[in-house]
Amino acid sequence: MENCNSMAAALFMLLLLGTTCQAQLSSTFYDTTCPNALNTIRTVIRSAVSSERRMAASLIRLHFHDCFVQGCDASILLDDAGSITSEKEALQNKDSARGYEVIDKAKAEVEKVCPGVVSCVDILAVTARDASFAVGGPSWTVKLGRRDSTTASRSLAERDLPRFSDSLPTLISGFENKGFSVKEMVALSGSHTIGQAQCVTFRDRIYDNSSDIDAGFASTRKRGCPLENTDANNQRLAPLDLVTPNSFDNNYFKNLIQKKGLLQSDQVLFSGGAADNFVSEYSNYPTTFKSDFASAMIKMGDIEPLTGSDGIIRRICSAVN
Repeated sequence: MENCNSMAAALFMLLLLGTTCQAQLSSTFYDTTCPNALNTIRTVIRSAVSSERRMAASLIRLHFHDCFVQGCDASILLDDAGSITSEKEALQNKDSARGYEVIDKAKAEVEKVCPGVVSCVDILAVTARDASFAVGGPSWTVKLGRRDSTTASRSLAERDLPRFSDSLPTLISGFENKGFSVKEMVALSGSHTIGQAQCVTFRDRIYDNSSDIDAGFASTRKRGCPLENTDANNQRLAPLDLVTPNSFDNNYFKNLIQKKGLLQSDQVLFSGGAADNFVSEYSNYPTTFKSDFASAMIKMGDIEPLTGSDGIIRRICSAVN
């Protein structure tokens, strides 16, 4: 009997510890230590997006590309230094991930208000929400209390981040590895309703005369993306959503149904596979899409955060203290 009681007590403690770990992130985390943090960040983001609407997509992407590599820990913001191999140079980030200066600005402004309190990774999470809202997308309650990593991994970034040429099974597997369902993957992919892509990422798609792309759409895209493979041509930009490129809406999904997805990794979401029904649903119900996107973003912010005594609060986001 005594042994059973001991086992029950141990089980209770494990459950209690598990509950405590889950509760460490809280939307009120800075209410006492830095009550003006969220307003300060919001002001910086509004200004940045007002100056360049494309920045909203870039900031959402930064949060995503951070959380998919060793968890949400601001590792994507670290520069090369000593043993740190910067994720900025990973194939999926090099010359395309951007907005670092906006995060640096937000961090600098928050440091003026309450130095050494707010982590760079929490700023990334809040920034993604504020960027979405600034272009007509959903808002959501951001859980806070993450801490910054002291390491980065270019190799993990190249292994775990999606690529523009990925097949549907590859995308599904990659998102499942991070705990996301196919429906959540499709909802998160809807962030491509804003932003732009470089010619190098969609040239093969528009020139291969495939049946999975609308001929008129391909012709239009060719005018801005010459066949010649030069650095200048490769960096030419095109909006991911040709119809409403600066508004967070559900046109992305309507485009896929019309075979007007710019990237191959977009169009495979509507190609006779497991994602088709969700694309159709979101194309018809924009409110459902926005709600599901917000829920998936909250879930993404929960990927393996550093909390408590793990990690640090970086003074500047690009380097370890």
